[in-house]
Amino acid sequence: MSLAEQRAQMSNGAGFIAALDQSGGSTPKALALYGVDASEYSSDEEMFGEIQKMRARIILADDFTKDKVIGAILFERTLGEEIDGRKVADYLWSVKGIVPFLKIDKGLEDQANGVQMMKPIPGLADTLAKAEGVFGTKERSVIHEANAEGIAAVVAQQFDVAREVVAAGMVPIVEPEVNINSTSKAEAEDILKSEILKNLDQLDDGQDIMLKLTIPSQADLYDALADHPRVLRVVALSGGYSTEQACDLLAQNGKMIASFSRALTEGLSKQQSDAEFNSALGGNIDKIFRASV
Repeated sequence: MSLAEQRAQMSNGAGFIAALDQSGGSTPKALALYGVDASEYSSDEEMFGEIQKMRARIILADDFTKDKVIGAILFERTLGEEIDGRKVADYLWSVKGIVPFLKIDKGLEDQANGVQMMKPIPGLADTLAKAEGVFGTKERSVIHEANAEGIAAVVAQQFDVAREVVAAGMVPIVEPEVNINSTSKAEAEDILKSEILKNLDQLDDGQDIMLKLTIPSQADLYDALADHPRVLRVVALSGGYSTEQACDLLAQNGKMIASFSRALTEGLSKQQSDAEFNSALGGNIDKIFRASV
């Protein structure tokens, strides 16, 4: 695995990052949208088996290539799964040329100070040490209100985790999501931007990160973050917008690329033939690619 090659692809590659990191909390909803009813599985094992089949079908699709998809974020359990006899992370990079990332957060605390902090991440050092073939990580918090104290705490926690990831030789994707339905979204984004800049300025040379942010209310708000020497790339989450909406908004931000989950899988169904599935997925990939470049 060439880290330099992967790094170059994440810094300059044309395309977007596919978020295939549905976890325990988000899997039932993702499966329901995919046409798999809860009655079709009776345990976590079976549920994760179904979502793995969906992921594999996406990864194996003809249009899921490095020409448009430059990276993919995986759920921890996915690292142990295989596609065509190869571990998923290895298959992504060795066969598809797509850079693998790992979601490492363990979900969110209850809301306080207008935000949801990350829950503690026990055994993080072990997880990072065992994440063979993985280039970087992703960790998510959520901001619901323009509460300066809450936002400062979220960003500080994110950067603490990011330093641990960097020390393990990986590149963290710091993800302080702003709720798209927040009544103080634009104000929260202004506070978030200045907190991130403050924390970026405290990183040493070589402590490089990526940022995954809600598409801002003010176009190009995050250009200064994208231009910061410690930032490889700024990527956008779809945050509940439809594929069309998310792509329209993203296209207004020249220095952000997509890292969509639900918008990528919109309209896909287990019941579709492979031709129908590949056509629907290919359409989504094209839309998201165009908005990213």
